Amino acid sequence: MQILSAPHAGGVLVNYLVVAGGGGGGGGDDTQYGAGGGGAGGLRSTVTATGGGGSLESALSLSTGVAYTVTVGAGGAGGLGGNGATSTNGSQGSNSVFATITSTGGGFGARTRDNASQPGGAGGSGGGAGSTTGSASGGSGTANEGFAGGSYNNVLVTNAGSGGGGAGAVGVTTSISGVGGNGGAGVAVSITGSSVTYAGGGGGAAITTRGNGGAGGGGNGSQGFGNAAAAGTANLGGGGGGSSGGLGNNGGAGGSGVVIIDAGVVAASTTGSPSLSGTVYTFTGSGTITF
Repeated sequence: MQILSAPHAGGVLVNYLVVAGGGGGGGGDDTQYGAGGGGAGGLRSTVTATGGGGSLESALSLSTGVAYTVTVGAGGAGGLGGNGATSTNGSQGSNSVFATITSTGGGFGARTRDNASQPGGAGGSGGGAGSTTGSASGGSGTANEGFAGGSYNNVLVTNAGSGGGGAGAVGVTTSISGVGGNGGAGVAVSITGSSVTYAGGGGGAAITTRGNGGAGGGGNGSQGFGNAAAAGTANLGGGGGGSSGGLGNNGGAGGSGVVIIDAGVVAASTTGSPSLSGTVYTFTGSGTITF
């Protein structure tokens, strides 16, 4: 990790990791048995690697004596399981913000529904498509934040949802009937001094074999009719898993995001009670930081 200098000319250079909230997995119904996994929250980083296969972000030059806003995005709610056509998509995750840097909330995982295309939602990483009698696309990711979710084609498969995209890989498009697609992998970042993987996509649900969540907090999809799915991991920005159907058997919620900041010096003040290790501030809730 780059070691930054002490304040100079009234300012500091700041490394950061900004991860948004993951998208919620889709809800299943009793006619199609495989909702899509939620997309991971967008990931922007100046250290180790950033999301979407992009180039590392540049360190921020911030003024001393100014309180900079930190917003940690919440994960999106999982979609509602239903009967007939009453299931719902998951919800998009919320953006995370540090000063001028915004990471985009993860796209929603698509519900399952007969006789209607069910594409995943766009976001930091895109949500996976849900099982339907037609074809459907995965949601698109955001450049330098994350990848797209997996798509669906009922000519090839039935009763399985695709995985949500992760910061490090595309969500898996289901290719075998009854077998859900895995969520895309997240990205390992070492801003805290230890390598931690963030922003994995949620797994797609299926009637026979679930899709697993991607490394970095993605929730597993559910398996078999009438089961709820797993949530994404809090403060990793993982997408929620898709539901395999039925009233009350909902998609998994997306995991909340995180903002980690290191200027190489201790801040003058903070609000929001971030944890501090050396000069590294980890915000798991919103606040401000002043150097």
